[in-house]
Amino acid sequence: MDFIDYYKILELDKSASQADIKKAYRKLARKYHPDLNPNDKSAQAKFQQINEANEVLSDPEKRKKYDQYGKDWQHAEQFEKAKQQQQYSGGSFNRGGRQQQQYSGSFDEDTFSDFFEQMFGGGARRRGAGRSPQFKGQDFNAELQLNLKDVYTSQKQTLTVNGKNIRLTIPAGVENGQTIRIKGHGGPGMQGGPKGDLLITFKIVNNTAFKREKENLYSEEEINLYTALLGGEITINTFTGKVKLKVKPETQSGTQVKLKGKGFPKYKKEGEFGDLYITYKVKMPTKLTKKEKELFHELQKLRS
Repeated sequence: MDFIDYYKILELDKSASQADIKKAYRKLARKYHPDLNPNDKSAQAKFQQINEANEVLSDPEKRKKYDQYGKDWQHAEQFEKAKQQQQYSGGSFNRGGRQQQQYSGSFDEDTFSDFFEQMFGGGARRRGAGRSPQFKGQDFNAELQLNLKDVYTSQKQTLTVNGKNIRLTIPAGVENGQTIRIKGHGGPGMQGGPKGDLLITFKIVNNTAFKREKENLYSEEEINLYTALLGGEITINTFTGKVKLKVKPETQSGTQVKLKGKGFPKYKKEGEFGDLYITYKVKMPTKLTKKEKELFHELQKLRS
């Protein structure tokens, strides 16, 4: 597994603060975002590397392991456990009959990789320890931005990750912030272990007049005073088009009605939809004529 210098990818040095990392990530993510670089495979690959670097360096625990163990940082816990199991007097390690060598403190990348290979690679087999432990490869992380209308129906997308095209089906109803896992499309495993996975997090941009909560949609509809008082029929917008809706007489402002099945698709439930909730807002008339004012005064007298 080739070493990836996450600091170099984010154009930072190891002394960078968390604020520096966040600032650098935002700057580079905007620069190489696929929406701004359509059909540019190198920019897409760079964007994936930037996301991967940020995912590690923005997490203090992962960053600590990365700084200490380099490319093998994901296997730090296994290494520490194996190191404890194979300790001999004075904390030295037997290297197949060679001069014993003491390891303490932090390890640079070359030292750790060589020692890790000795412990879990051929050296273990020579000592009769049996089959070497296998470790799953590194998971890759990516973000995919879509409009709300894009996820109303299932669709196919092709992503480029590390120069490879991955074709996937995005189910209708996927939510903002939801992450799906695609097995076997991450980094290579160690010691013959399985590949890591690709984790895709969706960023759903709602550029519609509807508010979404899971599979339900919400919107407001203005009705005039006369329709609110006397009732009538209005035409409203749903997510898939216009429909006619009857308004009951004496409808109060703030009244909510439900249109069953006119909401958003339910995730991975083919043919099932949420509901659309309409809240009425009564619009008061303005610029009344003299005659209208007189009539309203008459109504006021009748009501009192």
